[in-house]
Amino acid sequence: MNKEILLANINKIHTTEMGIERIKKNLKLDTNDVVEFCKNRVLDKNCDINKRGKNWYCEIDHIRITINASSYTIITAHRTD
Repeated sequence: MNKEILLANINKIHTTEMGIERIKKNLKLDTNDVVEFCKNRVLDKNCDINKRGKNWYCEIDHIRITINASSYTIITAHRTD
């Protein structure tokens, strides 16, 4: 699937309050703007973006970000190392 679709809709990416807490905990972030953190990773030219089923999977710097393909909600993010 064409990652340009995700990149063209980068401004639609968001998450829930629970998503913010989950992502902060999983990635050990001390920023409150986890959406901006995730967007910056997705926009990085080294980010590997794939669509499988209903989700986009974005991998960079030992992090996998899962984004719902229809709502552009960041579901979760995990370290992969």
